[in-house]
Amino acid sequence: MRINADFKQLVIIKPEDTTWTPSPAMGVERIMLDRIGDEVARATTIVRFAEDKYFPEHQHDGGEEFFVLEGVFSDQYGDFPAGTYVRNPVGTSHSPHTVEGCTIFVKLWQFEQQDNKQFSIDTNTAQWISGDNQEQDILPLHQYKDEIVQLERWNKGADIDRVAPKGGLEILILAGTLQNNGELYPQRTWLRYPEAERINFTVFESCTLFCKTGHLLNLDSPDKQPEKE
Repeated sequence: MRINADFKQLVIIKPEDTTWTPSPAMGVERIMLDRIGDEVARATTIVRFAEDKYFPEHQHDGGEEFFVLEGVFSDQYGDFPAGTYVRNPVGTSHSPHTVEGCTIFVKLWQFEQQDNKQFSIDTNTAQWISGDNQEQDILPLHQYKDEIVQLERWNKGADIDRVAPKGGLEILILAGTLQNNGELYPQRTWLRYPEAERINFTVFESCTLFCKTGHLLNLDSPDKQPEKE
C-alpha cells in the first residue's frame, strides 16, 4: 500500500477530505495520511480508539512516536492525557489500553536506530519559550540530528512565512485556523512540505501547531522498509 508516498510532493489534507476506516482491531479506526507498506508500514496516521480497549503487548521494531489529541492513552508506563507527546524507540514494547477512549496522531517506522531515548512530555504543563517571530512561542519536544519536533503557538493576525528546511516540514494543526489566499485550514488539517517549498499563512485565529522538520530525508525508497515487524 502506498499513500502520499512521494516525499518530494506537497500534501495538504483537511478534515473534510478524510474518512475514518476500520483497522484489523475491533473498536479502532484510523485516517491514513501517508503510508508505505501494509499493516506493518512506515506510516503517519490519526487513530481513534473506542472505550475500554486493551491490546496485547507488542514491540516497536521501527519505533513509535505519537501525540494524544483526545482522551487518555495508557500503558504500563503511565496515563497520557490529551496534549501528551510520547516517543517509544526501536526495540521498546508496551501493553496499551484506554478506558475512556482516545485519539492519537501516530508515526511508525520513522526512527533513527541510534535515537534511543524513551520519554513523554505533558505539553499542558511544560514551559514554552519565545520563538524567532515576536508573534510566536515554541515548545521544544525532541531533536536528533536533522530531526526537530516542537509545538508552535501563533497569535491571531500573525503572518507565517518560511521555507521548508532540509528534510522537509510536517504540520498538524492542533487548534485554531490558518488562511492562505482566502482558503481556510482548520484544526486537524495535516500539511507536509518537501524541502525548499515556500510556506505562507495568515493566522486566521490563534493556533497551535505540531511541527516536525528534517525527517523526510531518504524516505522515498520503500524497498528499504521491512516487510514484517
